[in-house]
Amino acid sequence: MAEQVLTSDKILIVSDKADRQVKQLRRAFRERGAETIFCPLADIAFDTRYPSGIAIPDLDGALPAGVIVRSISAGTFEAVTRRLGLLHALAHLEVPVWNSAKAIERCVDKSTTTFFLANAGIPTPETFAVEGPGNARAIVEREISRGPLVLKPLFGSQGRGIRLVRSIEDLPDPEEIDNVYYLQRFVTRSGPPYRDYRIFVSNGEILGMMGRCADGWITNIARGATAEPVTGPLRQKLEELALAATAAVGADFAGIDIVQGCEGNLLVLEVNSMPAWTGLQSVVPVRIADCIARAMLALVDPDMKQRPAA
Repeated sequence: MAEQVLTSDKILIVSDKADRQVKQLRRAFRERGAETIFCPLADIAFDTRYPSGIAIPDLDGALPAGVIVRSISAGTFEAVTRRLGLLHALAHLEVPVWNSAKAIERCVDKSTTTFFLANAGIPTPETFAVEGPGNARAIVEREISRGPLVLKPLFGSQGRGIRLVRSIEDLPDPEEIDNVYYLQRFVTRSGPPYRDYRIFVSNGEILGMMGRCADGWITNIARGATAEPVTGPLRQKLEELALAATAAVGADFAGIDIVQGCEGNLLVLEVNSMPAWTGLQSVVPVRIADCIARAMLALVDPDMKQRPAA
């Protein structure tokens, strides 16, 4: 008879460092009487000595009650594959994992995100993802007469590595981008200042949204953009689009980036499955970490759903 898999009552927060969001999450769980442990995925092992087949620091072979994935560090193809395999394995063992490996895979790869958005009928800029400079040049030659394109790293975040492509000469060498060219139609906006929107969704609910305002067309908070509240009739349209985009990629919580073109049309740019919320928290009254903790505890222990924070 197979040895029984033990499950603890602790929530595992997966992150490469104890950043502000991790600290807020740990406090939110603690205020609701739930204990957390924190470690990077790199420190978790497949280990067949244990009935679960997984060894998590501080759990002595037991499984966590639930998992919140805050970040997964960069690494070799083999390392990242192993880490995602751990998340797949935990889900196979019926441990709630937010976000699931499947959702993370769909969001981390921008080309896959775009595919699922377009497949669900969600408006998104025209996008082309190809390998090799020859294929990239062919796209630029064909498309540039209709306006510039934006080149983004396939796995990038926080606005790093983004560049405007107005001609073939603007394309980087393949070594700079691992030979993968992700090109998206540049969305013309009024400005400066330029503005787009980040909407935070958790468990099928809108927790908050912000406008991101910058002097340049790249509007990430990490690049110096300022956060501002969103008011007026645009809110409902943003909410509907964000919920649809989150559902399209199968995420439990997500940060959705939406831009409004000069003609008033709204387009989803990205869905972030491991979003930070420092900028958003500065303009919304709801405590984001509290909402995530409450939703996770309601899933792993329904009796905690109505438990107030201490």
